[in-house]
Amino acid sequence: MPHVRTGAERLAADPALAGGTRLGLITNPTGVLPDLTPTADALLAAGVKLTALFGPEHGMRGTAQAAGAEGDTVDERTGLPVYDTYQLSGEELDRVVAAAGVDTLVFDIADVGARFYTYVWTMYDLMESAARLGLRFVVLDRPNPLGGTVEEGPPLDPAFASFVGRFPLPLRHGRTAGELAGLFGLGVDLTVVTMEGWRRDMTYAATGLPWVMPSVNMPTPDTALVYPGTGLVEGTNFSEGRGTTRPFELIGAPYADARFAPALAALGLPGVRFREVWFTPTFHKHAGVPVRGVQLHVHDRDAFRPVLTGLSILHVARALYPGDLRWQGPELFMDHLWGSDTLTRCLEAGADPRELCPPPGRPEGSLLYR
Repeated sequence: MPHVRTGAERLAADPALAGGTRLGLITNPTGVLPDLTPTADALLAAGVKLTALFGPEHGMRGTAQAAGAEGDTVDERTGLPVYDTYQLSGEELDRVVAAAGVDTLVFDIADVGARFYTYVWTMYDLMESAARLGLRFVVLDRPNPLGGTVEEGPPLDPAFASFVGRFPLPLRHGRTAGELAGLFGLGVDLTVVTMEGWRRDMTYAATGLPWVMPSVNMPTPDTALVYPGTGLVEGTNFSEGRGTTRPFELIGAPYADARFAPALAALGLPGVRFREVWFTPTFHKHAGVPVRGVQLHVHDRDAFRPVLTGLSILHVARALYPGDLRWQGPELFMDHLWGSDTLTRCLEAGADPRELCPPPGRPEGSLLYR
């Protein structure tokens, strides 16, 4: 099956696409060519003058859990210094980038299509840094695994901007990293090395590209599909399935009971079915404790609405267990995930949060692909 040619594959074949003489590559395990050669290795073999590597959340090697990184190190394979960028911004990030001595920053990390996934905000912060330091910025584009025909959920309220959302995107944004970079602007000298052969209606399987886990709790394209909705569960004391082999597809709590799965099934949500399950997380919330809940089974990905589904799960959980469901995380994390305080206020008032979700639309603006 023919595969989509990513920006990384195109640059490895034509190093002139990036320009620059001292390039720093922002990457992680998803930065590979279709034959699984790491992008850094392929670019060095092609004669690209890489002089530094930069790692995002989870680290350049992808070993760290959520809200973790690997620190500064040296890449064993290439011998290049690796600079940890996680949780750095502004002048602190500028000092790291300036110390690397690069004239061009190159971004090659796979996104998963949800606003609160942090890699595009690493890109955003480094674009700002490049603009302040007078550096060029190059995005090696990759597919959005959710496709590019649908956006879902309200945009971020700028008053709630954080590292899980810095720009007023909907929760499911329907854009590639290259399209987002163009949307952000930020006054940087930007080049997007576009893909060849990608269409907005493509499933990830149709791209012909290997799936490499973007992070430790994003094992499959199925995980990415449900994540824009079930990722909201992170803001509560319900388990979102971390510590299991199906994170974000398994949802539950020790206090959930036999009413939970039937109540979700009764909603008749499009494209998804709910199966009652028991699971015991090995780490994170409720580690070592048997949890009762549901597994999401998406049977029609075109009809499935992840954000509506996530809101429905929260609605049912709040209605059934008002004394047990609680917010969790720093600074009312749910408000940052949702992008405003409307969801927590709605749930606390006993209202139906599904009213907060506008009908899905199609991405508009400066799109690079049809």
